[in-house]
Amino acid sequence: MSCPPVVLIVFNRPHLTARVLAAIREARPSQLLVVADGPRRDQPDDAELCRSARSVAVEVDWPCEVAAKLEDENLGCGLAISSGLDWVFRQVDRAIILEDDCVPHPSFFPFCEELLERYVDDSRVMQIAGTNWGAPEQAYFGYSYAFTAFSPVWGWATWRRAWEKYDFHMRTWPEFRRVGMMRGLPGSRAWHGLLRRDFDQAHRGEGTWDHQWQYTVLSEHGLSVSPAVNLITNIGFGPDATQTTLASPQDVIDHRLDGDAGNMPIRSMTDPLRHPPVVAENPSVELHFQRMMFEHVGRVVQLFRRVVPSHRLRRRIKGLVRR
Repeated sequence: MSCPPVVLIVFNRPHLTARVLAAIREARPSQLLVVADGPRRDQPDDAELCRSARSVAVEVDWPCEVAAKLEDENLGCGLAISSGLDWVFRQVDRAIILEDDCVPHPSFFPFCEELLERYVDDSRVMQIAGTNWGAPEQAYFGYSYAFTAFSPVWGWATWRRAWEKYDFHMRTWPEFRRVGMMRGLPGSRAWHGLLRRDFDQAHRGEGTWDHQWQYTVLSEHGLSVSPAVNLITNIGFGPDATQTTLASPQDVIDHRLDGDAGNMPIRSMTDPLRHPPVVAENPSVELHFQRMMFEHVGRVVQLFRRVVPSHRLRRRIKGLVRR
């Protein structure tokens, strides 16, 4: 088998794009599809930074077919990425997807390759994730991966058959919520409340694109593969980030020291893979993801961040609470 097509999503950070492309270069995919949003009109540096990032993204020095969807105007994360993936899956039936701040371990590519083939016709499985957000390895019971209803998108892979169910506008969400179908989803009532908040925001057009994908997977009762070791590190936390913003270089350092979701260490996936015997949700891993979401985007945490804007001070307070 050969490496599946790889999608590289870029914007205005050429230095990060170069690091992700270096990792892709090791895998040497035969197809590279670049998706790039356009510069923002109110940011005078964007035009040059976007041009530079696009130039870096196509610096391919191995046998590879390169295609690109380059926006002239800024669409924002939501439309740029969702329409970009629509474009991708009009051309290929499966793909590995990396944003410009998600650096994969080399074993991430063969991991995705094998599972994209293994589950190609299993409609229950809708994506393969590269990050496990630090889930404890013992929760995987000796297997190389587990299945969850939560679908992280810091380095992932999917098929056309799954992406075709995606709806950026979430047209079915109001009825899904109204008739009480949330009660049929895994997780606690508190977890459902967090999801309702995110899905309401996305339906109003206030989100990006990933909450819509999470809704797609959950509403279809789909599953995501979660690796037993973390295969992706997010290096994009910083003042120039679009979503994972930190105020200053010192905040970036403090964030890393805090052991938060970004900059998690990566490890090699075992070979050969040890496949779980059944395709079913692993509640231990699912619970870890719920806890991580509460800790990073829960209502109390968001209020805490507004009241205590310094990441360093928040880290100290959290350390005291944990002790």
